[in-house]
Amino acid sequence: MSFLKNLESKLEQLIEGGFKTAFKSEVQPIELARKLAREMDGHRAASVSRTYAPNEFVVYLSPADREQFAHYEEGLTRELSLYLLEHARKRGYSLISRPSVAIETEKRLELGTFGIQARLADAPPEADAPPAAGAGHTMVYNARDIEAPPADLSAAPRLRAVIEFGGRRYAITPPSTVVGRGRGSDVKLDDPNISRRHARFSFHGGQWYVEDLDSTNGTHMHGAPLSGATVLNSGDRVRLGNSELTFVVE
Repeated sequence: MSFLKNLESKLEQLIEGGFKTAFKSEVQPIELARKLAREMDGHRAASVSRTYAPNEFVVYLSPADREQFAHYEEGLTRELSLYLLEHARKRGYSLISRPSVAIETEKRLELGTFGIQARLADAPPEADAPPAAGAGHTMVYNARDIEAPPADLSAAPRLRAVIEFGGRRYAITPPSTVVGRGRGSDVKLDDPNISRRHARFSFHGGQWYVEDLDSTNGTHMHGAPLSGATVLNSGDRVRLGNSELTFVVE
């Protein structure tokens, strides 16, 4: 049995043993494990002889989702920590300490949306931490847009794209991600100048694109309104209404 399958079996036992009511959260424990491993991969820091992995993780849940996890939260964080420890071993990462996972409530998150902040605490001086390794940003995922992590780590930069807005980083994934103000959007941004379904970010033919979805205030890039699907490059700034986003491929 693979380690992920073993973890899934343990999590199912935790859920069944913690309470008898139906598990209603849109955020699934096994998906938290997958995304935590992805954040560990994305925030590793290399030195001359070693690759260090983050050892402190915070998972942010909406109040409703946090309530569903409350019955077995201690067991959940323990199993997630063990999973990250095994993931680091398989990848050959060095750890300053055993990975710790904490869960916190974030009132601004909606049901089914969760954030992960990864931090390399007490990194040795020789570790060359990339800019993304800092703990200043929280990666936000939507449980409705779930895909397994790439089997080959070298494929991760192609799939892992984010938009940065308001001090947060929102994951966007193939084949497409709709950004807007409404609950029906894959990435929901709290800005009255953004339409409910404002723009679509899509990936095909090895390239990312962005297009406006007949929004009220339009979508602009390089000072010009979009006309159809427009090619995106990492670092491009896209303006939705009066709000500017930064598109980044990691």
